[in-house]
Amino acid sequence: MSTEPKYPEGALEFRFVHASGPGGQHVNKTSSAVELRVNLEALLLRADVAQRLFEQQRSRINKRRELIIFAEQFRSQLKNRKDAVARLDEMITTAAIRPKQRIATKPSRNAKRKRVDTKKQRGRTKTTRRKPSLD
Repeated sequence: MSTEPKYPEGALEFRFVHASGPGGQHVNKTSSAVELRVNLEALLLRADVAQRLFEQQRSRINKRRELIIFAEQFRSQLKNRKDAVARLDEMITTAAIRPKQRIATKPSRNAKRKRVDTKKQRGRTKTTRRKPSLD
């Protein structure tokens, strides 16, 4: 099988291992699960995208800056391989989305006044509901 054409040569490394879970004797004989190791330096991503990908997938990245994706959903090596690459595509697409810049705003003077007025009105309503004192 050839490497995926949209990623640079040597960026993706596939390892096939035994999958866990049900499958009977078949699961002990075949290596259908896929461990995809992605060299993040070899991907040649923009700096901001690489930084967001690193932050979002921190638990999947080892000390050699390899992103590790484990796919064992299917009983076929080919399907698991495609699933792993699809998940990598999704991770990169998510990291490429620039977060919205938050613009700090202050409440207007009128909004502050309305808030205080409603609090005072609520306090007056509660005061009138109290039992009258014996003074």
